[in-house]
Amino acid sequence: MVDRVERTFSEDDIQRIAGTFRNWRGRDSAQGEYEDVPGFCKSATLDEIEAAGWALTPGRYVGAPEAPEDSEPIDEKIARLTKSLTEALDESARLDAVVREQLGRLS
Repeated sequence: MVDRVERTFSEDDIQRIAGTFRNWRGRDSAQGEYEDVPGFCKSATLDEIEAAGWALTPGRYVGAPEAPEDSEPIDEKIARLTKSLTEALDESARLDAVVREQLGRLS
C-alpha cells in the first residue's frame, strides 16, 4: 500500500488479476476454471447487484478473506504483545530524551 487508499500492484498482482479475468471470461488464454475467492474476487449476479440497490462497491460482494487460524494461546499472546509494547515504549522514551538533549544543545 502506498497509503491508506492507494496500492501499487506488483507484477505478480497484475498477473493474478489478469489470469482471474481470463478465467472468468472463459478466454482461450485462461489457465483454469474461474472460482470466487473471498477478499479477492466474486462473480456477482444481476439479482445480487439489484438487491444491493445497484451499488457496485466491491466489498459488498467480495467479502473478507478467511482469517488465518491463530493457534497461539491468548495468555501467551498477551504476554508477548505486552513485552513488545513495553520495549517500544522504553525505546520511545530513550529517543525522546536524546532529542530533548540535542534540542537543549541548540539553545
